[in-house]
Amino acid sequence: MTAPRATPGGIREVGVVNWLACHIAGRATGTGPPNLFMTMARRRGLFRGWLWFAGRLMPGGTLPRRETELVILRVAHLRDCGYEFDHHVRLGRRAGVSEQDVERLKKGPDADGWNPRERAVLAATDQLHEERDLDDEVWTRLRTHLTEGECVELTVLAGHYEMLATVITTLRVQPDRHRHRRRNGDR
Repeated sequence: MTAPRATPGGIREVGVVNWLACHIAGRATGTGPPNLFMTMARRRGLFRGWLWFAGRLMPGGTLPRRETELVILRVAHLRDCGYEFDHHVRLGRRAGVSEQDVERLKKGPDADGWNPRERAVLAATDQLHEERDLDDEVWTRLRTHLTEGECVELTVLAGHYEMLATVITTLRVQPDRHRHRRRNGDR
């Protein structure tokens, strides 16, 4: 990865409200303020609008959190977006995505171990990535497991994380630094 094309802003560039939101997000993810957030926050109103929208998908979506993370991780893998992938491996753990699931995600929806619903969701994610559309067979299989509204949400979720992978890759957003937990006796 080369140097960032747009660097994370400081409090003057992003504003106090955005700065606080970024620091709170960093605490939740176990990092400092996420570089993606601090970079996007340079466009203050855009960032706040995006943050509200993104939060309605994750963590505020109606799809189960585990499935949401599986979709995000699959998109990140397909896009070869390490920043997005690493970030959501950490978040996915909290949602029940195991190390075995992460390895299986790299193999795709046909890997052994997925339940039929997960297989349908991941097959749809792959086809959305490859074709920017779903054929009737994949749609029909998806609809046997998801409501119409859930299908709408899944489509928006996959598209949103495709967009984020584009932003991250194009702007060369650098990995976040992990906060180290203090142990007894450490200063």
